[in-house]
Amino acid sequence: MLVRPSRSDSRAEPNSASFPSFALRWLWQYFEDVPQPRVMDCGPLHSATVQALLKRCGKLYRCDLISGLDQREPVLWDRSGKTPVFRTEALLTGIPEVPLASLSAIFCWHLLDLVPHDAVAEVALRFHGLLAPGGVLFCMLREPRLEKGADPDWRMEGLTDLVRVREGSKPFDYPALSNRELDRLIPTGSVKTFLTRSGWREVLAVK
Repeated sequence: MLVRPSRSDSRAEPNSASFPSFALRWLWQYFEDVPQPRVMDCGPLHSATVQALLKRCGKLYRCDLISGLDQREPVLWDRSGKTPVFRTEALLTGIPEVPLASLSAIFCWHLLDLVPHDAVAEVALRFHGLLAPGGVLFCMLREPRLEKGADPDWRMEGLTDLVRVREGSKPFDYPALSNRELDRLIPTGSVKTFLTRSGWREVLAVK
């Protein structure tokens, strides 16, 4: 389901300034009756994000699955053959020990734009197993028209505002995921996509 903010709500997202996240507003309204949601944040460490989540969450798990991809860590690639092979399991070893089906929400930011397409399903499947029934996967995904910006940096400013700390300038290595591909991420649930003016989609996949 595509959700377009009304004209009165929409505004461009300036760099290094907070802007309203309509996906996050939906997320926390969705969890308004959950007193202590369990959350995992998979992005680079930002104290503002951690503080915002700790004020609302019962338990917060932290792992940075993005920085190694940004920096092209050698451990994530098998280069023994003619064609490099992405080692998805090496990436997923960075996930902390989280009980299965226990998380209310996972924030994976733009992770799914950075891994090869043939690895997206395995990553999404791992996240799916960690989410409780009704749990939500939150991610930022680029629109096809956005050709550069594979190295942005996002943080939260409170629970419902985002800050794009760094816009990013690197070209994307892989095509943008389509809305149809997004619908397959959580096959037993639903996907909501909030469009922005910056070339990014805010996506919520509900288990």
